[in-house]
Amino acid sequence: MNIGKNEPTIVKAEDIEPGFNWDRAIPAPGHSAVDFEERVNFRRLHDYRLGRSKNALAESELGAILCLDANNIRYISGTVIGEWSRDKMSRYALLTGTGDPHIWDFGSAATHHRIHMPWLSPGCCHAGMLGLRGAVPPDAGLMRSAAEEIKAIMTEHGVADMPLGVDIIEPPLFYELQAQGLEVRDAQQTMLNAREIKNIDEIVLLNQAAAMVDGVYHQIFEELKPGVREADIVASATKRLYEMGSDQVEAINAVSGERCNPHPHNFTDRLFRPGDQAFFDVIQSYMGYRTCYYRTINVGRASQSQRDAYVRAREWIDASIALIRPGVGTDRVAACWPTAEALGFANEMECFGLQFGHGLGLFLHERPIISRLVSLENPLEIKEGMVFALETYCPASDGFSGARIEEEVVVTDDGCRVITLFPSEELPVANAY
Repeated sequence: MNIGKNEPTIVKAEDIEPGFNWDRAIPAPGHSAVDFEERVNFRRLHDYRLGRSKNALAESELGAILCLDANNIRYISGTVIGEWSRDKMSRYALLTGTGDPHIWDFGSAATHHRIHMPWLSPGCCHAGMLGLRGAVPPDAGLMRSAAEEIKAIMTEHGVADMPLGVDIIEPPLFYELQAQGLEVRDAQQTMLNAREIKNIDEIVLLNQAAAMVDGVYHQIFEELKPGVREADIVASATKRLYEMGSDQVEAINAVSGERCNPHPHNFTDRLFRPGDQAFFDVIQSYMGYRTCYYRTINVGRASQSQRDAYVRAREWIDASIALIRPGVGTDRVAACWPTAEALGFANEMECFGLQFGHGLGLFLHERPIISRLVSLENPLEIKEGMVFALETYCPASDGFSGARIEEEVVVTDDGCRVITLFPSEELPVANAY
C-alpha cells in the first residue's frame, strides 16, 4: 500500500519472521498444493521478500532501487516470465522507500500481471521496453522515456533528491538517468543484504530443488557405463529435471577421464570408458530456487589414486561443514582448505571455484562467497537462515583424474543441515565389474 511521501517503509521484524523450526525436518513436499497440508505459502514468501527489500532499502542511503537483474525483479515483485527474459535486460522494477513496487514487463505480460497477480497494485504494472540490448538504438528514445517515468515516480514519492540504486545497467540508460538529475549508485549490495537470510518457504523450495537432483543422480548412477557420452548424461538428466518440474536447467557439467584435471567446467561428447573418474554438477532451479550439486562417480572400477583423491576431497568438505554455525567467519572456513599451490596452481585466482562456498537462492551466487581468494582478508559472518553450497576438488596422483564433491547446507541456530542427500561418504562406482 502506498503511504505518505518522505515516510520510508519500515517493515516490522515480527511481520517478516523467517519461520524456522529446527526441531522438525526440512520438508521436500512435492510440487502440488493440497488442502490437507501447508506446503509453500507463496503469499507469505512474497511478503517476506518484499519486506526484506524495503528494510534493506531503508537501511541504505538510497531513495529507490531500480532492478534489471531478473532475480532481483522476481525477489521484489514476485513476477517472472521465464528463462527467455534472463539475458534481455528489458524487464525492470522500481522500489521506492515510500510505495509499492513498480514493474515494467514485456508487452502483454503487464496486462497478465494486472489480472493474475493480486499482490501487485494494478497501477504499478506497466508495459515497458528498453531496446533489447541495443537492437533498438538509444536514439529511438525508449531509454529516455523510461528515465523520465522513473524520475516522475520518484518525485511523486518524495525521493527524487535521493540517490537511485541500480543493480545492473546498460550505459545508455545510465546516462539518461543522469540526464534527469538522478545520482546513480550501486544497489546490488543492498539487494544482497536483503536476500542473504532465507525464510522457511525459500528453504523448502531449495530443499525440494535438491531432492530433484537426488533423483537425477540415482539415474546418472544407473546410466553411467562405457559407450555413453558426457552429452548423453546431460541430455537425459535435463529431460528428467523438466519432467520433475524444473523451471530452468541452467547447466550440467559432465567431466570425465583425462578431462578431470584441470577442471574445464563444461561437458563434451567424450565417451565414458572403464575406470574413468567422472564428476557432474547439476545447476537448475525449482520455482526460481537454485541447486549447485556436484558428485563424483567412477565407471566400473576405481584405481587407488582415484580413491585417494576422493578421500581427500571428502575430508576437506567434511572439515568445512563441521565449522558451519552462526557467528563463524568465512575466513575460518576458507582456511581449512588447501592452498592453490598445494593443488598445483600458481595462485588463488587460477584455483578459484575449486575450494569454494557460495550462497544459493534465486541466483546461483549469493552471499556468502567463501574462498581463499577473498575470505581470508575480507570475511563475512555466517548467519542463521543462510543457505549455501560448499565444494571441494582434489586432483589425483595419476595426473589426469580428479574428485569433486559439493554439499548444500542450511545454517540452523546451532550448526547446519546438509540437504544434498545422494550418497557421497565413499566413492561410488557405477556398474562395478
